[in-house]
Amino acid sequence: MDSDRNPREVTPAKLSLVDNALSGVKLDPHLAVPRVHTPPAMFGAGGPMLKQFDQSNAASRVGSQAATPPRSVVGIGNKVAKPDYSEAKIVVAMVGLPARGKSYLSNKLMRYLKWLEYDVKVFNVGQLRRSRARQKAQESGKHEDHTASYFSHDNVEATRLRDQLATDSLDMLIQWLRDGGNVGIHDATNSTRSRRAKIEERVAQEKGFVTIFLESVCDDPALIAANVALKVSSGDPDYKDMSREEAKADFLRRIKQYEAVYETITEPHLSYLRIINVGNQVTVCRIHGYLQSRIAFYLMNLHLKPRSIFFSRHGESQYNVEGKIGGDSPLSERGQKYATALPALITDNIGDAPLTVWTSTLQRTILTAQHLPYNKLTWKSLDELDAGVCDGMTYEEIEHAYPDDFAHRDEDKFNYRYRGGESYRDVVVRLEPVIMELERQENILIIGHQAILRCLYAYFHNLPQADLPYIKIPLHTVIKLTPKAYGCDEERYTLPIGAVDTHRPKPGSSPQLQLSGTGREYYGEKA
Repeated sequence: MDSDRNPREVTPAKLSLVDNALSGVKLDPHLAVPRVHTPPAMFGAGGPMLKQFDQSNAASRVGSQAATPPRSVVGIGNKVAKPDYSEAKIVVAMVGLPARGKSYLSNKLMRYLKWLEYDVKVFNVGQLRRSRARQKAQESGKHEDHTASYFSHDNVEATRLRDQLATDSLDMLIQWLRDGGNVGIHDATNSTRSRRAKIEERVAQEKGFVTIFLESVCDDPALIAANVALKVSSGDPDYKDMSREEAKADFLRRIKQYEAVYETITEPHLSYLRIINVGNQVTVCRIHGYLQSRIAFYLMNLHLKPRSIFFSRHGESQYNVEGKIGGDSPLSERGQKYATALPALITDNIGDAPLTVWTSTLQRTILTAQHLPYNKLTWKSLDELDAGVCDGMTYEEIEHAYPDDFAHRDEDKFNYRYRGGESYRDVVVRLEPVIMELERQENILIIGHQAILRCLYAYFHNLPQADLPYIKIPLHTVIKLTPKAYGCDEERYTLPIGAVDTHRPKPGSSPQLQLSGTGREYYGEKA
């Protein structure tokens, strides 16, 4: 009756035949499936370190289970390629009277876009003017007069020279974009319709180039007074031989000269943003595309209110003591002492001012913040860099198990992505919303993790990606950052509670990070 059965049906007799056939087969040793080593208990099913990957990691998870993975995926990770931004060619032309925050906006925008790995450069016409005047004085001994009369529209020769400087600066910017740059910022007053028309006409000659005008309007007397005071007290060479009172009077006369001819943007066909009092009100017109919208959104979140941003790693964790990376371990005994001592340190610095505490979702940051008497917010985006399959291992274990990958990560730590995990570049991308919110807020304390705080610190200090993974962020230390017009002041407070040193310097060198200053650069590059 077997002939009546479904031919696809698996019967015990058929299974016996297959078993007998396979028992006589000898595998070619070169094709044999290698024995799969059983993972340590912590990574096994139900183990405490089992990683729950989301759908974006599905391909990596399936690939890692292959018995004989292709050579391209052998190991624990790979290097992440920099995004191709070569098609992005934007000219951001500033518009506004002196002392209205144009250079502040220019430098903030440059810092943000460079942090996201766009190639950005500010071309400041005032720097070009001073640089050329200094060069002329060195060559001929003749010093140009750059007092208020130089900026008068009635001074025909000076007006011609200033127009030429603006044109030269724009030509330099365009050439830089041609050579590979992404966003060139033309930092000048560009305060008349005729000047803006010239910029628009010149940029339109370049295929694929886009112009956005960024107008900074300020009618707040306190803000204007603060900007004027900063201008005359920070070493501006235009006022080298003047007293502070004389410098202030001359600079106010300069502003009057520009006010006499100033024309706010009303041209309906232009792409522009108008920012009033640095964020109080924003007008957006004809902004199209991803990068343009990103620029607009960032600028809309800026403000000038005095504030402090505090960074602290969590207290020493049990994994820190054991030399392991990642995980969600509790605090060590010394870490608990740090959590107890932290409120007094913060209160001494912040006083009665309002403060909000941000933590990650991992228990070591939440436990560190538990005694702080402030509002607390938990951010998934602040979770530590995901070490993927290396989560819960020591660096010695990683080097022993995956020597090639360990060496490759040391060669390019910013770009190296753990298998099933993240690279520093990935972390920067997921921290962008945090940066946006930080720019909107006032006093913030972030209790985070080493890699996370490195990325945020690099943004505020305008540090290059190559240095970012080696920034020293020690345990049991509070870093206080105070944003300024042209940079960020920093203070560090270390509590006398011991902790392990988890910093790994760059192999083969011990570079000293050069932090950006908070003073204004008056000459820029030599021209």
